[in-house]
Amino acid sequence: MQPHTKSERSESAMSIWPDDHPYAATVSFDFDAEEVWIGENPANASAPGVLSQGAYGPRVAVPLILDMLERQGVRATFYVCGKDALRHPASVRSIVEAGHEVAHHGHSHTSPTSLSAAEEREELAAGLEALRALGADVVGYRSPSWEFSTATLDLLVEAGFDYSSNLLDHILPYAHAGHDLIEVPVSWILDDAPHFWFSNDSWEKTIRSTREVLEVWVPEIDGIAKYGGHVMITTHPMVSGRPSRLAMLEGVVEHLKETGAWIAPTREIAAHTRANGPFELRTGS
Repeated sequence: MQPHTKSERSESAMSIWPDDHPYAATVSFDFDAEEVWIGENPANASAPGVLSQGAYGPRVAVPLILDMLERQGVRATFYVCGKDALRHPASVRSIVEAGHEVAHHGHSHTSPTSLSAAEEREELAAGLEALRALGADVVGYRSPSWEFSTATLDLLVEAGFDYSSNLLDHILPYAHAGHDLIEVPVSWILDDAPHFWFSNDSWEKTIRSTREVLEVWVPEIDGIAKYGGHVMITTHPMVSGRPSRLAMLEGVVEHLKETGAWIAPTREIAAHTRANGPFELRTGS
C-alpha cells in the first residue's frame, strides 16, 4: 500500500479534525454472532453448522481482533446485538474492558422495517438493557439492516442515543435535520460483507481474495482522505477475524496511521461533529 502523503494536500487546507489530522477514520465491527443467522432465518436456530459460523466470532475472532487493536494502539467500535451479548457476555465484557466502544445493533438481528413502532421500541430497550448490564455506556445505534422505519429516528431520540451510523449519503458526519442525532455514514464499499461473506445455503457468492479487497479499499480510503472526510471501516468478526483477513485489516489500520488519519471510535467522531460541525469537504487539493 502506497501512502497518500501530506505533500499531496494543499498546504493552505485547514483540517476539520483534531490536531490537524487531514482526515478521520473509524474501525468498526458488527458483532453478528449466532443472532445474524437466526434473525435472517429462524429455522437456523436448530442448525448447528450454520450457527457455528457466528460462534467463530466470539470464540476465536474477538480475542485476535483485540490483540491486533492493542498492538496498533487503536480504539474501535463494536456494534452488538443484545441477544448475542446475552449469549457471549464474557466476550462483550472483554471489549469494554479493553477500552473500546460498544454500541447498539438491535436486540435480535431484525430490520426495523419489519417491526411496528411498539416492537421497535421494545427491541431498543431490550438491547440497551443487555449491553448496559455488561458495563457498556451505549450512545450509538447501527441498525441490523442499515435501514430505518418511519419511527426509528424518533425512537432513537426518545431513548437518548447521541448518534446513528446507518446511512450512505456522505463521507462526512452530519446532524440530522429535525432530530437531535449525529449521523456517521457507512458505505458498502468499505464493508467486508459484500466482498467476503459466504453462506452455504445458496453457494451464490464467490469468496474474494484479500488482494482484490485491498484493491477496492485502499483507493477509496485515499480518495476520502483527499477530501478530508471520514473513513468508516465496517467488518464482522466472523468474516474478517479469519487469519488472512485479519492480517489484511491490520495492514489497513497501518495505512490509516501512515496517511495521517485521526482514528477514533464512532462516538468520538460524533461528539467532535456535534461540537465543531457542520463540516464541508476539502476541495482543490
